[in-house]
Parts: sequence; structure tokens; C-alpha cells
Amino acid sequence: MDCHAVTCDVLVAGSGAGGFAAALTARLLGLDVLMVEKESLFGGTTAYAAGVIWVPVNSHQKAAGVTDTREDALRYLTHHVGNRLDRARAEAFVENAPRMLDLFEREGFAAFTLAPTWADYHPDEPGASQGGRSLVPDDYDGKALGPWFTKLRPPIKTMTAFGGMMVGRNDLPHVYRMTQSMRSALYVGRMVARYAWDRLSHSRGTRLVNGNALVARLAVNAFRRDIPLWLSSPVVELIYRNNRVAGAVVEREGKHQKINVRRGVVLACGGFPANDELKRRVYPHVAAGKNHISLAPSGNRGDGLRLAQSVGGTFHGEVHHPAAWTPVSLVPQQDGSIIPFPHFFDRGKPGYISVDRRGRRFVNEAMSYHVFVPALIEACRDDPQAEAWIVCDHTAIRRFGLGALGPAPMSVRPFLASGYIKRGNTVQELAETCGIDAAGLVRTIGEFNGPARLGEDPVFQRGSDAYQRFNGAAGHKPNPCIAPLDKPPFYAVRVIPGELGTFAGIQTDANAQVVDADRRPVAGLYAVGNDAASVMGGTYPGAGITIGPAMAFGYIAGRQLASAGSEKLPE
Repeated sequence: MDCHAVTCDVLVAGSGAGGFAAALTARLLGLDVLMVEKESLFGGTTAYAAGVIWVPVNSHQKAAGVTDTREDALRYLTHHVGNRLDRARAEAFVENAPRMLDLFEREGFAAFTLAPTWADYHPDEPGASQGGRSLVPDDYDGKALGPWFTKLRPPIKTMTAFGGMMVGRNDLPHVYRMTQSMRSALYVGRMVARYAWDRLSHSRGTRLVNGNALVARLAVNAFRRDIPLWLSSPVVELIYRNNRVAGAVVEREGKHQKINVRRGVVLACGGFPANDELKRRVYPHVAAGKNHISLAPSGNRGDGLRLAQSVGGTFHGEVHHPAAWTPVSLVPQQDGSIIPFPHFFDRGKPGYISVDRRGRRFVNEAMSYHVFVPALIEACRDDPQAEAWIVCDHTAIRRFGLGALGPAPMSVRPFLASGYIKRGNTVQELAETCGIDAAGLVRTIGEFNGPARLGEDPVFQRGSDAYQRFNGAAGHKPNPCIAPLDKPPFYAVRVIPGELGTFAGIQTDANAQVVDADRRPVAGLYAVGNDAASVMGGTYPGAGITIGPAMAFGYIAGRQLASAGSEKLPE
């Protein structure tokens, strides 16, 4: 043990949006904060994510004339989450998330743009919004990080173009129209030119979007406010004395460093998506021997949970789903490795369907990714593997792409050569290439195409609500989610279950404090982000329901720590 202990008010373990939110709030309120990160890169799961936040009754809505109320938001959560909803935590979130957003934007910690047509994922349920609760992070210039830019976790490689150009949600409409609109072609051209210039001096593009933009802006503000961030510095154990968490032991540069805290420790370590043993216990399909792949950073192994349990904290697994599911395809790389790609967008576009190995559709493809995966698993209940195929025709793949392949003018050839995308001149040939029952797929597409020409889906009613239509193609009539698959050749990509992060986790209260088996707070210990059990009860009500609560409860934790002055520990 290093004999020279470090003392601070607050120690934050982790460097995603939740950790930075706690650190910045505490620092803004006058506390001395230290952040430590296990990995050699900072940004956590946020750096991989879209960076969207779900914040009901936000000031952006009011400015845009979008009506929302606290009561409607709680009505929606109550209906959707049901008896798994922790009412006190839900109320704390709905009350504090708009305050956090206003403060962070006022201080320059964050910048978001309203997505007025991005409906809640179940928009026909009581209290749901037809758009406006989800906000997209604004672009950010990575050069503002200076030497820290190389320490920011890059996005998943398959989610970039040309090996390092980020493409955000707001870029996609231009990407889809770049061969049809001069305005969109110029927009994409400027993106590519900026990227080419960046590559003269950087390993990747410095125009940051999505979660990379969000966490970079948070980090720059943390550094400007003199919040140290130690990389490659995992928390080994918590120090517990006088009936409270009094600090931690951190491994740094091969030595154990003791950190004393006057106020408390915040766990923001990213949950346990890389802990195979724990996933076998709580992921039913993994327990049944089915295949699965994680999209989260490989270091997210449940360190926060282990630390919390060591001082009396408890694991909360009574959630609808233990993780945030998404279908994932596996993209072969030139070095022989495989990188996953999450399928957020292509499934709901016109000209696509998803089928199991029997060639049968099993889900409304335009519904959320969190709905898609349980349906996939159920469809494959008696199969050796959980797998499905997203199928499209030539019109669709050139207009929207497929998985990691972007739309025209991107070439299909490399993806065919690697085996990532399969192609057939006929539906039967495609089925045989993929190992799908040929008669089943021919029958399914034949039955789908007739109604699809009229914009109808009598089997799953695709395109029947605002969220599904948002996932479709704007301007495509009569249904933005539906078109027949009738122009050969035909294409398919294999998808399997994956997760964005965990929903089961450390039990916390409305103040973000870790609680014991009797629901009593563990003094001096807080948990936020994917370390904490989901305030949504393991459901996915809308875009941004992981990062929104992560930042809101980080804000709550920071305020609680600042108000704990009368409970300061002696140095």
C-alpha cells in the first residue's frame, strides 16, 4: 500500500455520462472530486452509445410548443413498467432530469437538440409522448480535448464510415438521400472532406457525434474545472469504517493507492455485460445455452456490483429484462476478428423483413430493438441457436444499406466477399445460401408482398404507430415502413441476440444511494448509470432511457453529496 494517501470529498469510479454528471454536479457545488477509470480509455458505454437522453417535460419541448406533463410521464411509466416500477425513484427521475438538463446546458456541460417526432417506443400506451422526450447530443469538435482525444474511447468500428468517420442520427437522412438530392450530396461531401482533413493529423475523425460527442463535452468541462481523471486505475476495494464508506483502494501504476473521502464514493462502472458467469445466472437464453454477444466495453465486468456487495449493498434482479437487448450482426475484419454491429435502423425501413431459419416472420420489424430480441429468442426456443435473418431486395439495399453496409454508392462487394452479407438471384437461392428453409421463405415473401404493395401488413400491422413510422422512410407512401421485396437480387444478414448494457444491478433509492437488504442506505455510497438497477424496471420505454437516468441520478448523487456537509468524515 502506498503510504501517501490521497484525500478528496468525492471519488467517482467510472467515466461514462453518469460518472461525469455526478462529478460535475459535485464540483459545481464546491466539492473536491477525483475520477478514476479502470480502462486505459475514458467514456465507458456512453462512448459507444447514441448519446440520446430521455427527459420528460424538458425546456426544449416548451420552447418548441410540445406539450408534456410530469403526470403523463409517470402515467406512462406506471402503465408500461407495471409492478416492477419503483415509484419513488421514478418520481425522483421525472422531477430531476429536466433540472439536470437545464443546469448542464446553462453551464455548457452538455448541448442537445430536440427530436420532436421521435415518439416513445410504445406511443399508444397511456401517458406516452408522440415525440419530444428524446434529445440528441449536438456535434462536438474532438480537438477541444487536446491530448485527451487519443484517450477517448472511439465508437464501435462498424458504426463508422471509412474506418473512422462518425455518422450521427441527424446525418442519416442526408446519407440515405445523397444520390437523390444535391443538398444531401453536399452535406455528405462536407462530412467526408472534414474527415479526410482530420486524417492528416489524427487517427480518426475529430467531428464527434452521438455518445462520443456527449462524453467528450462532459470531459472537457470536467478538466476545465480541475477534476482529475486517473486512467488504468481500477477500484480494488472500498474502505468501510465507522458504519460508512470512507474511501477506496485504487490500483495505479502497479501500486495500491488509498483514497480517503470526506463525503462519499459514486459507483459508475458500467454494469456487468462482460461478466459471463453473472450473465449465465440472470440472462435466461444464455442460461439455456443460447448464443449471445455484448456491445458494451469488455471491461464492464460488474466491478461496481462486487464493491457494493462487499459493504452490504444488494443486487436487484427483479426486472422485466436483465439487459437492454438489441439484434446484432457479426462483421468479419481483415485480421480475422469479428466486430458486432447493432441493428437499430434497417429493420423498420420499407423493403425489409426478418425471418427465422424456417423462413417465417416472427415480429413487427419496426418496433424497438428491445422488443425484437425477445421475439427472436422465443422463435428459436427449440433451435440450437438463437438467430434470424434480415432480408431485403436490391432496391432496399441500395437505398438504405444493410447492417454495416451503407447505402449507394457504398459497394456491396467487400461484404459479399467476407460472407457478412448473403446474396441470391432468387428468393430460393438466397434461402439455400443462408440455410433458411427455402419453401418457407418463398411463401413468406409471397404472402408479404401482396399487401405490402398497398402499404399493409395484416400479420404484424407494421407502421401502425408514430414510433414505427419514425423508424421508416420519410415520404415513402402509403406506409413509410413497408414495401414489397420484388427486385432481385435479394440479400440477407444474420443477426443474433446482443445487449447494449445491463438493467439488473445494484439496488438504490431515490437519492441514488446504495441500499442494503432492508432498504437502508449504505452511508457514503452511491451508484449511477448501468451499475444501478434500471429505474425503468428492465423495460425500454423510449430512446435515451439509459443515459437520461444515468445523468439525472448522477446529478442527484452530486447534490446529495454536497448536502452531506454535516456528515463530513474526519481526515
